[in-house]
This record gives sequence, structure tokens and C-alpha cells, in this order.
Amino acid sequence: MQLFRWQFAALLTTLMYVALIRADAQTAPAFHVLAFYSETVEHDHVDFARQAIQFYSKAGRRDYFDFATTTNWDDMNPNNLAAYQMIVWLDDFPHTAAQRTAFEQYMEHGGGWLGFHIAAYNDSGTHWPWFVRFLGGGVFYGNNWPPLPATLTVDDPTHPVTRHLPHQFLAPANEWYIWRPSPRDNKDVKVLLTLAPSNYPLGMKDVVRGGDLPVVWTNTHYRMLYMNMGHGNKIFTSKVQNRLMEDAMTWVGAKKGM
Repeated sequence: MQLFRWQFAALLTTLMYVALIRADAQTAPAFHVLAFYSETVEHDHVDFARQAIQFYSKAGRRDYFDFATTTNWDDMNPNNLAAYQMIVWLDDFPHTAAQRTAFEQYMEHGGGWLGFHIAAYNDSGTHWPWFVRFLGGGVFYGNNWPPLPATLTVDDPTHPVTRHLPHQFLAPANEWYIWRPSPRDNKDVKVLLTLAPSNYPLGMKDVVRGGDLPVVWTNTHYRMLYMNMGHGNKIFTSKVQNRLMEDAMTWVGAKKGM
């Protein structure tokens, strides 16, 4: 009887140990994210960044990723970025040569990137040709004003980022950017969401009257995704779009290779 009790206790201890190992495996972060943002940029962009931090902090607990933030853009250096599988630009972008070079090296060596709205801004004065190629060749051309809701069309309903979306949905008020040339013209770009033609004319002061306006896409040469959403404090008011936001993060973070 004593031997049986000892064997039973040993078995119970083993089972508890295995259960703890499995629990640790389930709760260990699948990937680590560092989100960059600024508090000194346009107020509507700061509003978005603050809400995005709250949203992704909660999503990280659901989806088992670690979500850290920083307002110090000098944290974009090789030593620091090596600790993260993915970085996010919420409301700003690198402003120094050292920050830009660190980002280029990070992405060229398989790093992940998710950028929102102003993160992709570039024009004739930006002088960062690598970044223009990274985005698929599109340069900022204009936008609607004021921010308005818009109907978005899903280009590929089978993609992991869009598979939980209806064919079309009404996105919350946002400032929608125009790119020239359209990223769709680049054979390496896969467009996932587009502004539906039914929105035109879109705007009051600044009006978008037509054209092809991709709003979410990936350059297939990199582990990256750009989302045009990110202006103001209404972005996270749609359950449908929130699912898109969460799936975008988990797709980039979990994606392997190029």
C-alpha cells in the first residue's frame, strides 16, 4: 500500500509538471513587438496612437504576443531591434540617417513591420528612395478633407489579414491618402483593401473624385503591411475593422520568411 501511494504521488507530480510546462508554452509570447510613436506630432495622430496602444496591449494578451512601446526613435538601432520580431510605426517615422539605416537593415534581414497612416508619408522632400521602393513605389499625392467614413472593398477574402471580413464594410472616419503611382502597379505588391468607387466624390474641402486608392497592402519582398487607417479617435469604433487591425498584427508577427 505504501509503495502504491508513493507511485501515485510520483505520477501526480509528473502530471502537474507536464501541465505547468504546457501552460507556460501557451502563455509564452509568440513574438515580441516594439511600437514607435510620437507625442509631438499632429493631435489627431497622437489620439490614434494612444488608442492603438490600448487596443494592441489587450490584443497581445489574447493572441500571446508581447507589445512594448517607445517614444524614443533612437531606439531604432541594430542592438535594440534584435530583441524584436516586429516593429510598428503608429504616428510617425524615422527622421535621422542612423534610424533609417537601422530600419533598412532590420527589414532586409527578415524583420517585420506594420505601419499606419502617416507612417508611409513621403514626398519630393523626403529623400529616402529605399523607403519608396519598400512601399511599392507610391508617393503621397493628396487626401480627402475632412476625415470621413468610407466603404472599403476586400480584394482578397482568402488572405489571413482579410479572411474574417465581409466583401465590403464601412470603415470609421479617416483621412484617406492618394498615392502616385498606385502601389497596385507594382508587381511585387499585393493589395488587400481598396477604397470603393461608390465613395466618390469623397471630401468637402479637399475632394477625392476618383481613381484607384489601395488602403491596405503588402510588398511581398518583405514581411510588412501598410494600413492607411490612423487619423483621429474614431478608428477603433468598428468591430469589423478592429478584427482587421488584430489580424494584421498577428499575420505580420507570425509570418515566416519573405
